[in-house]
Amino acid sequence: MPEFVIEKEMPGLGDLEPDELKLTARRSCSALHGIAEGIEWVQSYLTDGKVYCVYRAPSADAIREQIARLGLPPVVSICEIRNVIGPA
Repeated sequence: MPEFVIEKEMPGLGDLEPDELKLTARRSCSALHGIAEGIEWVQSYLTDGKVYCVYRAPSADAIREQIARLGLPPVVSICEIRNVIGPA
């Protein structure tokens, strides 16, 4: 199953208390998880003003369709992950 990175703007994210941060990120990133068959939230990376969520999904269009169907705020970008590299 292909994996995608979804970039979302979340101004003020870095100013939240740890419990607020976890709750806000979970709400934002888990919105698609389990809603549509074949879309699975993997993990997220949080910065001061953005969140990058990794999902497994059949296609970027499938993710976009679910975001539109659910009326979720638009995302900055959806990019398919082609390779993963690291120091090893």
